[in-house]
Amino acid sequence: MLEAYEQLKELIASADDDVRRAAGGNKAAGTRIRKLMQDVKNSAQVLRVKVLEARDTSAS
Repeated sequence: MLEAYEQLKELIASADDDVRRAAGGNKAAGTRIRKLMQDVKNSAQVLRVKVLEARDTSAS
């Protein structure tokens, strides 16, 4: 679970520069951010599943 969380944090941290560029009007950076946000969504879902698995394992 911690590995999935660290991966999610790294994805978010890697977006910083492109978010600032996209805010300044850079269309290519906006495209990269949209792709990265899809990766963040998928990574968050993986983490969510792992948290549920840990909860179900500890509840048994």
